[in-house]
Amino acid sequence: MDLRVVGSSGLQVSLLGLGCNNFGSRIGEDAAHAVVRASLDAGVTLFDTADSYGGGLSEEFLGRALGDRREDVVVATKFGARVGDGPYDAGASRKHLLAACEASLRRLGTDYIDLYYQHFPDPMTPAEETLETLDALVRSGKVRYAASSNFAGWEIVEAEHVARARGTVRFVATQQEWSLLERGIEAEVVPACVACGVAVVPYFPLASGLLTGKYERGRPPPEGTRLAASPRFAERATDQAFELIDRLEAIAARAGRTLLELAIGWLAAQGVVPSVLVGATRPEQVEANAAACEVVLSAEEIAAVSEATAPGALP
Repeated sequence: MDLRVVGSSGLQVSLLGLGCNNFGSRIGEDAAHAVVRASLDAGVTLFDTADSYGGGLSEEFLGRALGDRREDVVVATKFGARVGDGPYDAGASRKHLLAACEASLRRLGTDYIDLYYQHFPDPMTPAEETLETLDALVRSGKVRYAASSNFAGWEIVEAEHVARARGTVRFVATQQEWSLLERGIEAEVVPACVACGVAVVPYFPLASGLLTGKYERGRPPPEGTRLAASPRFAERATDQAFELIDRLEAIAARAGRTLLELAIGWLAAQGVVPSVLVGATRPEQVEANAAACEVVLSAEEIAAVSEATAPGALP
């Protein structure tokens, strides 16, 4: 498995990262352990979770599954999403951030977090307060690197300027939804990241499974899949999405590729991307994703895919 540097930091992560958002929600602990073992066997070093996933169970399952392999991997988690009903159970304030970090450390069963993301922007808290608190956590050894998630381009630039002005730790990465069916971040977020030396770590790179080829136009999603379980995700299966998928399948057929290889390979070809986060509920999915990461698309294939899925490509 290839290792890549995260932004302008010295942190290296595997090209394929495991998204652990299914742990504690779609799958139980035994299944989560099997997925983690398969990921380790495949050479995955980046394991991504959040304090809000599975009501905290995702962190617990991941920590126990890693066991004595903790030092061999990069553990990423997030703070800021709502984790309770109280007034201090969300956001990026110093009060919530310090409490959230301690809680995540306990659930993960570790004494440090490699990559700590602010899960969502918090308009109620000044960027200075959040970055200074993260800086204190880094200096204490409880956090190694800080990052953002779901930030707009201007928010990424603002955080970079604040960090430089205050001399605090800076965000080395941002986690964003990015796939061949969702390319909106390329207009503003990606250029901002390139300018600031911030990496982009894509989540939902397979568009909630639409880019795996297991869904068909006009037919209900297979039982047990994400789209079958969630009306919110099922809304993604639009006619426009299937029109783009048809284009991609035609390119894949001509090139002797699979849809999965195009989806992961195209993101891997973006210079700003160090790792592509893909969730899994079974070891076989990890193995398929890892195999897709070994495929290097040609310049012609990348250009064809880019043109076919460009915003505004459909009439």
